[in-house]
Amino acid sequence: MKVQAIYNSKILKKGLEFAADNGSLFVATASLALSTVARPIAIMSTPKTDMENKKYACAKSLASSAAGYFLMLAASSPVAKAVKNIDRKPYKYLEETTIKNLKSGQKSLRVSSRYKFVSQLFKLGVGFVIAVPKSIMTCSLIPPFMSFLFNKKTDNTQNKKISFTGMYHGDYKKLSGFIGKLMNTRPVQKLAEKFHNTNFEQHIISMTDAAATTAFIMQASKSKKIEQSRKKALMYNAGISTGLCIAGGYAVNGMLKKPTEKFIKKFSEVNKNSPKLGKYIEGIKVAKPALILGGIYYILIPLISTFLADRFDKNN
Repeated sequence: MKVQAIYNSKILKKGLEFAADNGSLFVATASLALSTVARPIAIMSTPKTDMENKKYACAKSLASSAAGYFLMLAASSPVAKAVKNIDRKPYKYLEETTIKNLKSGQKSLRVSSRYKFVSQLFKLGVGFVIAVPKSIMTCSLIPPFMSFLFNKKTDNTQNKKISFTGMYHGDYKKLSGFIGKLMNTRPVQKLAEKFHNTNFEQHIISMTDAAATTAFIMQASKSKKIEQSRKKALMYNAGISTGLCIAGGYAVNGMLKKPTEKFIKKFSEVNKNSPKLGKYIEGIKVAKPALILGGIYYILIPLISTFLADRFDKNN
């Protein structure tokens, strides 16, 4: 009975709906939750590692998640709501040939895997677009976090308040129109045709992580606010963490392929009469790689990357 209750859980369904509607913000929320507790504990538990390097790794983790969450909240909400407008009134924003191509023989557009691909391409793609701004903000937040967490003095010019008051408001019809025009283009439809049955959710999340880490390493190397003696360890830590996370994520995803298929089959049987079943399944496919990568990145890898980064720093 307890197992059966999981498939009927309102909390689970709300979470899956959230993941389907705004995958980028779901990823950022999961990252924020894991980074505030799990990752700092893992980092500070790393044996035989310089304490200052541990502190900088903790500050970077918290700064990255804070920057990522608030930027994603501001950037992804308009896109998610704009795509929802297209979900509700596709003929208002999409050409008939586009709808026919994306439906690909399905009864409705919203259950089509091709349409799910293009909608998630925009919703998850927000994370990739803001990867560089996020990394710049992460670097700028490390000194204040060091000061706050470890009473480490920092330049007062870094303690500027960051405002997110410029968030979008309204019905997002203009943005829906812009996204609809992009969906109408042949290249986007070709992508849907080619990749709709792939593990594209994880590919997009992994590409976003790689882009953000590359941008962070470049920004950290130029930063005048991060101690020069700590830069290499911090950059090594970021690179090692992301590399191991992406590789480990694909490995774990492969191992969980059959259990996930069984879960989706059972979940579908229990909720076969739900009008939101398609959305829940879409949410599972977004939440799975997000939680796998999050668990690896914030719990398992910190121990390895912090230790290795410290060793590389001392040997160079």
